[in-house]
Amino acid sequence: MSKAKLKFDKLDGNKLKIGIVCARWNAEFCEALLASCRQALVDSQVREENIKIIRVPGSYELVYGAARLIKSEKVDAVVCIGTLIKGETMHFEYIAEAVSYGIMKLNVETGKPVIFGVLTCLNMEQVCARSTGENNHGYDWGRTAVEMALL
Repeated sequence: MSKAKLKFDKLDGNKLKIGIVCARWNAEFCEALLASCRQALVDSQVREENIKIIRVPGSYELVYGAARLIKSEKVDAVVCIGTLIKGETMHFEYIAEAVSYGIMKLNVETGKPVIFGVLTCLNMEQVCARSTGENNHGYDWGRTAVEMALL
């Protein structure tokens, strides 16, 4: 099976202020995604002092964290980074639906791009495949934030 890769034009985020809200739950994976996202912002000319990072306990709290960054830091876009791994109960479905809806709602209500950087995986192998190495999705999320903020 081939893996599609998103292509980006050259992005100039020099005048942008970008927020990242990162969950601490599954920290090993979230921190790898955060590092890759941050690198994408720097590669897109976003100045270090204009990258605002906050951490929240888990993916459910990402929406509130993003709302706070938009309101208090006046960011041009936010990337929400988290990981959800399906377990034996319905908890995964409830959290995934709530976070998806909350992020979508922030996009519409605030007029700011809020990027869905939440891995929703069935097992640890899927999380590893999407948060490490060359397939680390954090990089594309960072580039997406810059592109959307420049619209």
